[in-house]
Amino acid sequence: MKPARIIVICVAAVAAIGLALVVRAMGSPSNSPTAVAAAAAVPGRPMAKVLVAAKDLQPGQRLTESDLAWKDWPVDEVNPAFITDGTTPLPSADAAASAAPAAARPEGAVASVTRAATNLATGGAKADYVGSVVREPILAGEPIVGRKIVRAGDSGYMAAYLEPGMRAMAIRVTVETAAGGFILPGDRVDVLLTRETNLSNAGAQEGDRSKYASSTVMQNIKVLAIDQSTRAGDDEQAVVGATATLEVGPSDAEALALAKSEGELSLVLRSYADTGGPSGRVAAVRQSSAVRVYRGGAPEVVVVQ
Repeated sequence: MKPARIIVICVAAVAAIGLALVVRAMGSPSNSPTAVAAAAAVPGRPMAKVLVAAKDLQPGQRLTESDLAWKDWPVDEVNPAFITDGTTPLPSADAAASAAPAAARPEGAVASVTRAATNLATGGAKADYVGSVVREPILAGEPIVGRKIVRAGDSGYMAAYLEPGMRAMAIRVTVETAAGGFILPGDRVDVLLTRETNLSNAGAQEGDRSKYASSTVMQNIKVLAIDQSTRAGDDEQAVVGATATLEVGPSDAEALALAKSEGELSLVLRSYADTGGPSGRVAAVRQSSAVRVYRGGAPEVVVVQ
C-alpha cells in the first residue's frame, strides 16, 4: 500500500473518532456541568431546617407568623423534640423509612414533590404552630419544642391563653344576644343586663304590667371562645354558639355572676377602633323597685333605680 494512502486512512480514522466524541458530547450536554454543580453543592455537613423563635417569647403570648423562623441546624445535632420542615431526612426518619415496605414510601424526586405538595396545601409545619400559646419563656433562636407551647385544642390551652391575673367565665348566648353571630373569638364586647323590675315592692299590685330596665355592666371585655372554638376559620365571618367565654378580672367575675342571676345578658360588639378604653365593670348592679304614684286618682307605676 502506498504511503499516501496510509496517511489518508489515518487522517480519516482520527476525524471519525473526533466526530464521534463531538456527537456524544452534543447528545448529553448537561453531564459534565451537572457533575460539577453537584460536587459544588455537596456541603461539608448535612443541615436541616429547624423551627426556632424569631424573638424572645413570654408565657401567655400567642404565636404569630413573625414570631417563628426556620434555622439551619446540623442533622446529627437535631433533637427528636425539634420541629423540622421535613425537607432533609433525619437519621431516625431514615431508619423508620428503611423498615417500611419499598412500595409504601416515595423516594428521591417523588418524596420531594410529595413534601412540596403537602406544604402548599397546609402551609407547612410552621403554619401548624401559628396561634399556639407560649407556656414557658423561649429565647430568640431557641428551637420550639412541644413542652414549651400549647397548641389550640390541646389540654391546658385556655389556662395558658389567659392573661396573668385574669379569669375565664362563660355566659349563655343566642343569635339575638350575640350580635347575630358576628362576634368572633378575640373580639371586644360590652355586656348588657336586661332585667324585670320588682313589682312586689312599694305597693305594686298583681296585674300591673311588667317593667324592664337595661344597663351596661361590663365594657371592653375580650371574648376568648365561642363554645369550644378559640379561633374562627380563615373564611368564617360569623360563629353561632350557645356559650361565650369572656376574660374578666376576679372582682368582675363576681359582678358578672350576680348579673347572670338577675336577668338576661347580651353582648354588644365593639369596633376595632374602640378597643383601647378601660376594661371591666362599669358600676355595681343596682336594684330596681317600682313605686305606685296616684295622679288625679289614677294609679301609675314609676320605676326607681
